Amino acid sequence: MNFIKNFFRKFSVVPLAGWLLGVFAAVLIEFYLGEDVISYYLYLPKVPVLFGALVMLKEPILIPSVLAYDLLVYVIPILLVARLTAPLTNGLAAFLENMPLWLATLLHLIAFYGVLHLWAGINDYRVLVVKLTMIAVILTVSLNIINGYQGEFSCSHPGFMALGAYASSVLTLKLFANDKVFGAALLPPEYGPYLFPLILIAGGLVAALGSLVVAIPSFRTRGDYLAIISLAFLFIVKSAIENMELVGGPRGLSSQPNFASMPVVFIWMSLCIWVIHNFTTSVMGKALNTVRDNEGAASSMTVNTRKTKMTAFMFGAFWAGVAGGLFAHVLRYVNPSTFGIQKLAEILAMVYFGGLNSIYGSIVGAVSINVLGEALRPLELWKWIIIPLILILVMIYRPHGLISFTEINVEKLLRARNRDNDTGGE
Repeated sequence: MNFIKNFFRKFSVVPLAGWLLGVFAAVLIEFYLGEDVISYYLYLPKVPVLFGALVMLKEPILIPSVLAYDLLVYVIPILLVARLTAPLTNGLAAFLENMPLWLATLLHLIAFYGVLHLWAGINDYRVLVVKLTMIAVILTVSLNIINGYQGEFSCSHPGFMALGAYASSVLTLKLFANDKVFGAALLPPEYGPYLFPLILIAGGLVAALGSLVVAIPSFRTRGDYLAIISLAFLFIVKSAIENMELVGGPRGLSSQPNFASMPVVFIWMSLCIWVIHNFTTSVMGKALNTVRDNEGAASSMTVNTRKTKMTAFMFGAFWAGVAGGLFAHVLRYVNPSTFGIQKLAEILAMVYFGGLNSIYGSIVGAVSINVLGEALRPLELWKWIIIPLILILVMIYRPHGLISFTEINVEKLLRARNRDNDTGGE
């Protein structure tokens, strides 16, 4: 036990910049040596896409080779580079502390995206998984506003997502694509990437307006009754789309322009986290917590509970609509069956697995469940047994999720825990 504590203590002096540098070194090793050298001599058919999870489940005989690959490519380089460069990265962190916090955060985000882009670029499958995971983060963080900070239980998020997905798809197909349903493009296709943010906002606004169907009844209902109303809204949206031939009915819409590149999705995810963090720490965010804890007391203390509920529902729905628009343009196909009970179960699982009232928890839950679902894909039916079992265990031992009621402290996150005591090497 003391050995483990001492081991982790040695790395407590590493700031976030040091870990990013270590991951960058590992990605460079994989990029230049992973395919032709390391994979070849470890008898792996190719570079493992998700740290070897898919390979190990398909061919268990390759488990030792995959573990050796992860050790040589990821674990050892990250730990060595992060620890050996601690004096340098701590100096960099101290320098960044003199900058405005937003600028230091932006520089770290750019560095993080650079590493992520290089890692995902090794394989097209990785790019798709990363995009879908970032969209899952937007969905989870936005639902946490309603189910976590407001304390309601809403089941309508896939419906909001569907409204945003179809609204943005119709706009891009009508404006920038020569489509057999919507006819010739109204604008030159090269304008599409520049106007795409406005189209996503339009999709979010459509979802926000649709959320009024749930928000208005929420003034008089809570708990199970609100869950039933929101679930009914989901079925209404799904059934309405299935019966609208204008948008393809049950066949769905396809051939959306490829506007949702990886940098676009990353920027929207970062913007979503930043905006929702500011929202939850604002006066309105504190009012949400007050309504959650005691609506009667909140009303007596001059909190406008009706305005608070409506704002929360519309705000969460807006970001779900944006996520739906990104989802439709990442897959370049959208179908009403996608936004059913299974999608609802996935989003709720990510929210409650990660933790309520925590943006940290939402990010952890979205990344964990999304990546775990992809990693267990070769197990087929067993995948849907293992993941629920994990969720059951979490709900038993951590009823509020892995990381709950925790706010993001960016200033603390960017520096090492005991940097001031670092002597440069232990």
